[in-house]
Amino acid sequence: MIQEFPAFLALIMIQDFPHLRNSDFEAQDEQLLTLSLSTTPASLPSPLPPPPPSHSYSLPIDLPMSHRNSLNGNHRPPRPPRARGPPTQILKSGKSDIVPAPYPWATTRRAMVHTLDYLLSNGINTITGEVQCKRCEKQFELQYDLKEKFTELALFISNNKADMHHRAPPSWMNPSLSACIICEQPNCAKPIINKKRSINWLFLLLGEMLGCCKLSELKYFCKHTRNHRTGAKDRVLYLTYIELCKQLDPERLFDKSV
Repeated sequence: MIQEFPAFLALIMIQDFPHLRNSDFEAQDEQLLTLSLSTTPASLPSPLPPPPPSHSYSLPIDLPMSHRNSLNGNHRPPRPPRARGPPTQILKSGKSDIVPAPYPWATTRRAMVHTLDYLLSNGINTITGEVQCKRCEKQFELQYDLKEKFTELALFISNNKADMHHRAPPSWMNPSLSACIICEQPNCAKPIINKKRSINWLFLLLGEMLGCCKLSELKYFCKHTRNHRTGAKDRVLYLTYIELCKQLDPERLFDKSV
């Protein structure tokens, strides 16, 4: 067993032998310093942060000048929108917009009719057309008074156009047909429509039977009258009615955009 060294003897030794005290303390300091350097890692200064990325870059050569100015901070005022005119129609090779007039009230241009003043001044007061009974399948001719029927139609459009919203009303989409003069079956005299270029547009207008046309036939009309022919049938049918009314009476306010 190790016996404790008396404290007073240690004090006497330090007082009597001061050289031992200093040398021991210096040795202990060196040991502590060596131990501290070996156990505690030296703290290195933290590395500097990387420099911020440079904002200078070269713009692509094929970038439009308007975009290059926008990216460089040179903002130009936007260009005013260009007014869109009627679509330009290009006919297929070998076809002409001029055709023989299929009826006395039609012009030599496809899907065009003469004005009301021209027709009345030339003694054309009655418009006729061929129909076929859906029941007995007999064909016969119907006729309409030009001035009377157009006045009725123009009044109907004037009173109801605000509620149409550029769409054909149900009475145009599903027209009421005349009765058969042979079998007397009501609502069965359907207009005869063959080739597109020979459609009797004025007869269908006065009888309010344009809704009997197929969508492709209505698009044919809009194509040759420079009207937009996209959309549902009620839209294209509405444009067909308004365009024919404008052809008949250009002075009346049959504006498609209203």
